[in-house]
Order: sequence, then structure tokens, then C-alpha cells
Amino acid sequence: MTKRDYYEVLEITKSASGEEIKKAYRKMAIKYHPDKNPGDATSEEKFKEAAEAYEVLSDPNKKARYDQYGHAGMSGNGGFGGGGFGGGMNMEDIFSQFGDIFGGHFGGGGGGGRPQQARGSNLRVRIKLNLEEILNGTQKTIKVKKMKFAKGATSKTCPTCHGQGAQIKVMNTMFGQMQTQQTCSTCQGIGKVADKIPPGANAQGLIKEDEEVTINIPAGAREGVQLSVRGKGNDAPFGGVAGDLLVVVEEEADKNIKREGDNLHQELYISFAEAALGTSKEVNTVGGKVKIKIDSGTQSGKILRLAGKGLPSLESYGKGDMFIHINVWTPQNLTPSQKEFFELQIENGEMMAEPSGKEKTFFDKVRDLFN
Repeated sequence: MTKRDYYEVLEITKSASGEEIKKAYRKMAIKYHPDKNPGDATSEEKFKEAAEAYEVLSDPNKKARYDQYGHAGMSGNGGFGGGGFGGGMNMEDIFSQFGDIFGGHFGGGGGGGRPQQARGSNLRVRIKLNLEEILNGTQKTIKVKKMKFAKGATSKTCPTCHGQGAQIKVMNTMFGQMQTQQTCSTCQGIGKVADKIPPGANAQGLIKEDEEVTINIPAGAREGVQLSVRGKGNDAPFGGVAGDLLVVVEEEADKNIKREGDNLHQELYISFAEAALGTSKEVNTVGGKVKIKIDSGTQSGKILRLAGKGLPSLESYGKGDMFIHINVWTPQNLTPSQKEFFELQIENGEMMAEPSGKEKTFFDKVRDLFN
């Protein structure tokens, strides 16, 4: 079956703000919640469909990828999450991740006295990458300090809600008795409380420890991109679902090569003689050294394009280009013989600036560069 457009699912436009997306999802989640529509398979599918749409549109990186490539852009993300629930997310996953959004209506997310599964909080780390690592992708093993469920910690059924995760309160009103259901204040909707707490652990049986995490970073990552490694965040109390490790990419500045999107730029200085006679030069690209030809009569400011020598795109299969900016170096400290040579050229009217009118201006070069 063809997937429906996520904006259509939540009945919003592409210009909707983050808060508007959240409100739209809350509206749909309440409308199609299984506790409100018991046994209705259609409502359950719409409930899952709304959660899938929200999971993508609430994340700026996923939303940008979806806006550009649609559902096709939500697959093949290298195991970093995102792209719907193709990984097998079930109803409990939805309640765990998004239950707080509509929990006030349905007893802490599970509804109907169903305890919600505890979820650990996310961790955020920053990883620096050089251009070569961005070109090829890389694997990094880092050490993170995280909350882990302590060995020897045990739990027991919450004495307040008796494991239901919610409390029912009866109120007398002018219309008779009314019942309301609220998240249990003792166990926070989990249905369990701590029993045995090992030394050093907190009241939820969690203790801070170091853990090594290996992260696979895809080629084409750029400054500010956030990758999500599921289940590598803080542990949840009492055997719940661990949070995620959010990896934010930082680029290390290169001494000679500058990045502009997927394209790379590099300055190359040549002498008067090389510009006049022509030459060949070896330049460094991210993938290795490349020899380029410089024609005789080359002017300062000329831009040479090396197709496909840029960086790969994170969203597609293409690669950017490298642009070599030629600068003719004017000698600053002439020897007496060099000075005499140039004076003679001036006296004889040689080597004068004689533009033909066909030379490209700076703005022409910029226009060509972006075309």
C-alpha cells in the first residue's frame, strides 16, 4: 500500500512550526488512541501512521530530508534511526517515546490502567571529523559516561497503583460520581518501584559508569548534522527502554581546503613565468594528489574545476567538485638582474597589460562557478 504524505496524515502544511506539528499529532493520537477505539483495527493503523509522521516531521534533519526526497529519503539511513517504523516499532514503542504528549488523556500513555514502559534519557556527544573522514565515512569508538542499571538492583510492584501505572479517583459532582484516571505519582506510571538499591546507585537503581560505544558515521556528514544511535543513551529504571545517543558532527578546519556544501575550494599560487609559459602542478585533494595543467597566458583569478573531487552528499549518491583558484604571485624582493630585466621590458613596451575585452570579470567567474 502506498504511504500517505506525512503532512496529509497530520492535516498540516509544510510551513507548520514545531509546536503546530506537535499539536496536530496530539490531536490525531487522542482521536485514534486504542483506548478510545477498542478493537478498531483501522483506528490502530491510523494511530501508528500519525506516530510515524510525527517521528519524522518533529526532527529537523529528518523533516528536511523528507521535504526534499519524500518517503524515498527515509530509507537507507545507515541504522541511525529515522524514516518511520521500518525497524519494528510497536505500540509499546509509541507509548514509550511519545506517551507524554497525550498521556494526560490516557493515564500516563498506556491508558486503561496499562503501565507505561520506563525510558532512559538521551545522551548528546560531539564528534570532530576531518575532511578525509567526511569523504569516506568512518567508525569512531568513544567513551561515554551514562546511567546504567546497577547490578543487584531489584524492583517490586508499586504499592500505590498495584502495578497498573495509574490511579483512579472518584469525585462527587452535582451530576453524580465521576471517575478520573491519572498517572501514579509514586511510580510515575511505570508500575514498579525500587526494592533493593546497591551502594552508589540512586533511588531508581541507576549508577553512573563509563561505557565504550562504537559509532558508524556515513560519508558526507557535515557540520551540525545529528545522528541518533538507538539504545546507547542512559538506561531506564527497572528494565525499561534505554535512551538514544545523539551524535552531533563538528568539522575540523583544513589548513588549505575550504568547504562550501559538497564543493571544495583551494588557492593555488603560480609565478609570472609559469603563468606566461604554462605549466603543470600537483595539488592536494581530499582523496589524494592530482596533477593539473595550467595553460600559457593564464590570468590571476582563473578557476579550474575538478569534477567529482568534492565530498559526497549525505542525501544522495552524487559528489561535489573541487575548484582551484589560480593566483599569479607578484615577486616582492627582486634581485638586481631581475629588476633590470623588468625595467627593460617596460622601456621596450613589452609585457604590457593588453586586455582583449574577452577576459571574464570577477562577477562572470562567480556566475560560471555557480552554473
